[in-house]
Parts: sequence; C-alpha cells; structure tokens
Amino acid sequence: MSAPVPTPDERFDVVVVGSGAAGMTAAITAARAGLRAVLVEKAARYGGSTARSGGGLWLPGNAVLARHDDTPERAAAYLDHIVGDTAPAELRRAFLDHGPAMLDEVLAATPLRLRWVPGYSDYYPEAPGGRAEGRSVEPKPLDGRLLGDELDRLEPDFTKAPPNFAVTQADFRRLNLVARHPRGVLRALRVGTRYLLATLLRKRLLVRGQALAAALRAGLRDQGVPLWLNTPLLDLLHEDGRVTGVLVRRDGAEVALRARRGVLLAAGGFERDAEMRRRHQRAPIGADWTVGAAANTGDAIRAAQRIGADVDLMDDAWWGPSIPLTGGPWFCLAERTLPGCLLVNGDGERFVNEAAPYVDAVHAMYGPGDGPARNIPTWLIADQRYRNRYPFAGLGPRRPFPRRWYDAGAVHRADTLAELAAAIDVPAEPLRGTVERFNAHARTGEDTDFGRGRSAYDRYYGDPTNRPNPCLAELTTAPYYAVRIVPGDLGTKGGLRTDARARVLRTDDAPIPGLYAAGNTAAAAAMGRTYAGPGATLGPAMTFGHLAALHMAGAAPEPAANPDRGERRSQR
Repeated sequence: MSAPVPTPDERFDVVVVGSGAAGMTAAITAARAGLRAVLVEKAARYGGSTARSGGGLWLPGNAVLARHDDTPERAAAYLDHIVGDTAPAELRRAFLDHGPAMLDEVLAATPLRLRWVPGYSDYYPEAPGGRAEGRSVEPKPLDGRLLGDELDRLEPDFTKAPPNFAVTQADFRRLNLVARHPRGVLRALRVGTRYLLATLLRKRLLVRGQALAAALRAGLRDQGVPLWLNTPLLDLLHEDGRVTGVLVRRDGAEVALRARRGVLLAAGGFERDAEMRRRHQRAPIGADWTVGAAANTGDAIRAAQRIGADVDLMDDAWWGPSIPLTGGPWFCLAERTLPGCLLVNGDGERFVNEAAPYVDAVHAMYGPGDGPARNIPTWLIADQRYRNRYPFAGLGPRRPFPRRWYDAGAVHRADTLAELAAAIDVPAEPLRGTVERFNAHARTGEDTDFGRGRSAYDRYYGDPTNRPNPCLAELTTAPYYAVRIVPGDLGTKGGLRTDARARVLRTDDAPIPGLYAAGNTAAAAAMGRTYAGPGATLGPAMTFGHLAALHMAGAAPEPAANPDRGERRSQR
C-alpha cells in the first residue's frame, strides 16, 4: 500500500501496538535484547484493560511460587485436562515452559513486586493437576510517585475509590466478611491503616492492575522505549508478503513507522465494537456490558485480517455475570457465591452452580448451541438477611440500594416472592418452588442439583461462619430482591490465530513474516474456551509478548516437543 515516506526517526527494529501488559512486556524484552522499539497506543492513557483488571498473574512455576509445592508436570496435566482440544497443545507448552523466565525478566527490569494470593484456588482445583491452594500471584502495593507526571496518564481502574484506598485481591476476600468474621474486621483495619499512612506520607498507592501497568510503564521508561499516546493504528505496511511496519495517525497526520524485525499487535480485543460483537457472538450481546478498555474496538484484528490473517474463538470472551449499573457494569465475583442468593432464568428456575467460575456461569446463561440464549434474562434473587450480612457491588452490608439502580431496572424489591416475580415478569409459582427447593438444600448443606459449595473454588468467596455449607443459606427474610444479571466480560477471547512464537498465521497455517500478536488481540493462545485460574488472561498475554520479542531478536527458544504438534487449530 502507498504511505508517507518515513523519516529516519520513524524507523525502528520493533513496533508494538497497544500498551497493556502484553505490549509493554514485549517492548521491555525487545529493548533488553538490544532492539530499538516503540510502543504506540490509540487511547490518551496507557495500560488498557490491564490497568482496569485485578492484576493477578497465573504463571505456574514462577519464582514467587518456588517455595510452594508444585511441579511443571502437574500444571501441564491440569491445562491438558481443562483446555483439551480447544487450543493447540504446543501453545500451552510454550506458555508453561517460558512463563517463569518472562516473569524473571520483568521483575529484573521493573519495580514490580509480587506475592502469592493464598488459597485463591485454580478454577477447577479438583481436576487432575489442579491446586486448591492456588497458583495466582498479585502485585504488592506500589507507590505511583515513581512515575512522576506519567502517573496522570495511567488508565483508571474500573472501580472508583479515594486515592490510597488500596484493596488487593487478598484484601477483597476478607472484606466481604467484615460483618461476619473477625478476619474481616482485622482486614478492614489493615486497609484503613494503610490508607491513613499513605495519605499522611503523601504517597499514591496503586494495587491490582494499576500497580502492574504502572510498574511496566516504569520499565519502559528505564529501558528508553518511547510510548506514543493518542496514536491509533490505521493499517499494516507490507511488501512481498512481509509486514514491514504500521501506518498510524499522530498529531493529526498519517505517519509510517517502519519495523526492521517485526510488528507486535497487542491492542486488546473487540469488546467495545458493537458491530463485531453482533457479527461473531450470540444475542443478547453488546458493547456496554464489558469492563474492557474503551479503546478496544478490534482495529488490530481487522488490520491483520485485511492481509490474510486467520482468526479463532471469535464467539467467545472472558465472560463474567455482571450487573448493568448506571455507572457501568459490575463484574460479579463474591456476590453470587456468598450464601443467601441464587440465580434464576426467565422461567424462575435455577440453571447453574452460582459459584461456578465466571466463564462457565455465562456459558450456562447462553446455554449450548447457537440458538437463542436459554437462560437470559437472568436474575440474582436474595433476601434482606443476605443484604444485612455482606457487601454488594461496592455497597457495605445493610446499605440500601441507590434509587437510581431501581429506576434503571437493575434492581427490584418486593415484600413477597410472588410480588417480586410479577415485578421481573417471572412466573410466581415456579420461582416460589425454586426458592423452597434451594432452602431445603441450604438446610442440609448439600446442593444436589448443581453442587454449589463442593469445590474449593466455590468456597474461596464463601462464608466460613455459615454452616453447614459456606455457600448456601436459606432465603426467608423479607423484603426480597431481584438483581438483573447480564453476560458481561473482561474482554473478548477471540482474535488472531498464532503459533508458539506468537507469529500470526494465515488460514493455511503459514506464519505471516514480520507479524506477531499477543494478549486479547490473539485468540486465547493457552486457555482455549476455559479459564485456568485468577490471572490466566495476563499470564499468557505477557508470556507470548515476551516470546514475540525474543523471536524478533533472534533469541527465541525452540518450542517444546509434544505429540500434538501437528494439531492445526482449536475447535472453531
């Protein structure tokens, strides 16, 4: 294609598109390998969906977990079991083999420091190789002042909190029990003390995805990698079948950036593009129920498709049951697990273990096949005792729901189940029968319908003071509440098909020379249609960004041999 002739200042070894964890990790790796890299970002802020996330990393065998009992063989058996044939086995092996080395490099090049999240189990801990103790690590609190003025250009968290009110993933679990357990009270005191000390010392504490993105940004700065904000990708430059650079818009002008070694596309998925979602995913779907970054509109995926790139898993996402609140969707974690609530469909019937991994819960909402969604509309039903005991969507126990939530139809309240059923247009008798059957399960402690509370993952967000099952309690105390649940997500899962070196593939399996993809721009390279544990988005994203940079530097290790090497692609 024709493009402006670049100046010498617009020639690089590596061009990275997207400033999330995958892109920044790749740029840091490239710079440390001696390559001249530049990172371009469409948005006015850096960090993308990474900065809006929980910031956890699922990376078996990493140095932070070295003192905990685990083996590479056990992690491989786990991924093989849960992923199956929905992703190529060689990509799983590449992730497991090279994830720990990636993290070693990131820790050496940035101020990022991590710690194990105790007990945050794999999402299928009872599967072969699964770990109830968990394999997730999360950032330690980071003082954002180390970034100087760059801190103001960090993509904000998806939750709103006062400066220095820093809640880690480990804190969140305990804070849900603030009205129920001494550990909840102690954790609240710890968070409060941290807030007061940081405020007195004029710190800018960052945690979760904010800390991860900020640490990587500091690494970019220290490695001398320029980051150009407000610089959207317009197209890929290619000659004789090889990608040679990108065309971007910068300061109102079209600029060609030439890349001697390659281009990495790490610009997120297409969760914010309503037309792409309608074309590839099942109704009901839209661009309003995601917590992904606003700039994630699939530009990089479409640009690669225009030169023959293949895609996979476009119908899937990193799903999670979400509440469509007036200020944006609330991604439900503990709310549907804590005892005293259940999920029902439009017929007033349960259809899933409410505490199941969030991807599975939304798969159940849609139901099997490609036809109309079987269990949408979905409602979370709870009683007043549940509201008295636990926080909900950022509100403390006992705090009433805001009037605006009722006005928006996100929440309904009634004195009886029959009145509640009428308010949400669900048949009253089936709803009453469902609640009665659920209450019977709660009294015995055994959910014979869906097994809620059997898995260690279910119990992670449960209430240990609630007996006999930390995830089950009767609904008996009026008023009753119905909260609308929609198929939200952390981002789309489908994207460009890649190999174990993160090279983008054509439909004939041939790599496109000079073109790489990682993060949500690539089809979920190691996870397929499942989700191994907390941080299983960011761990592979960073690993394949790292591998792409190594390959461009000519330093990529050979992929691990495995008997499924010839498997061409996942189920599509």
